[in-house]
Amino acid sequence: MTELVHRIKIFVYRLRGEQPDYLLLRGAASESCWGPIQGPIGFGEKLETAILREVLDDIGISRPADLVDLHLPGRWVIGDEEVIEWTYGFRTPPDRHDLRLSRRWAASRWSSFTDAYPVLELEPDRAALLRLHSLLKAG
Repeated sequence: MTELVHRIKIFVYRLRGEQPDYLLLRGAASESCWGPIQGPIGFGEKLETAILREVLDDIGISRPADLVDLHLPGRWVIGDEEVIEWTYGFRTPPDRHDLRLSRRWAASRWSSFTDAYPVLELEPDRAALLRLHSLLKAG
């Protein structure tokens, strides 16, 4: 029997003038790569609640200035787990430049799209960042 697991990935960004910067995080494990905030969605938990919880726990920001559904759900099977992953963009409030980084992250950096895209190792992360960047530039 396959167990269904829901996860979220949250691409945090800020606007500096007209250009967005994206927050990339590197996990504390030695083999970690740069990527967005990510975490589980609890049983019966709403997507927005899970997003707010993960962002607050990981970087200390409680509310977004804007929340963007990227409409890029991922789905795959690993062993006896079927994973569904939901991706969102989370704009930091303009007055929040300080981050309180959780211990599960070893490093963080703000990057332009040009710098962020090539360091993302996972294709779904690159696709999500490209979608977010396109939506921000079109809007």
